[in-house]
Amino acid sequence: MEDPSTPLIRIFVDADACPVKNEVYRVAERYGLKVFIVANSFMNVPRSDLIERVIVPEGPDVADGWIAERAGAHDIVITADIPLAARCVKNGASVLSPSGKVFDDDAIGMALASRNLMADLRSAGAVTRGPPPLSRQDVSRFLSALDLAVVKVKRKAGV
Repeated sequence: MEDPSTPLIRIFVDADACPVKNEVYRVAERYGLKVFIVANSFMNVPRSDLIERVIVPEGPDVADGWIAERAGAHDIVITADIPLAARCVKNGASVLSPSGKVFDDDAIGMALASRNLMADLRSAGAVTRGPPPLSRQDVSRFLSALDLAVVKVKRKAGV
């Protein structure tokens, strides 16, 4: 039985294009953390009391809104979406990209500026590339960053 005075640490995954869901499941299982897999379409998830699939209605940024409304100081958010990351950082959540990049108060401003610059270049007709596929080093960096984030959030939550 959970102690109601102990804050629940949750992981929210912006799941539509997340390449590290299996890694999140393993880490969550190891620490006993609740995971919300948020997407706007059906997605297979392992059967576990710790993993909840959330299917939101179609529409721009509906999944982002669902996550941002709920993520707070004792939560971890996994997303490559910079505006969502900014909203969650503002709410006090720990935010990681699938490549292990940590978005915090110091890094989010530069990430937003870079994103906006690339959007302006694309709208002006420049051809830009999407992110490269994740390498083994990226996955390793993600796992290390997620493990560190869990430890920090647990410390912050006093668990």
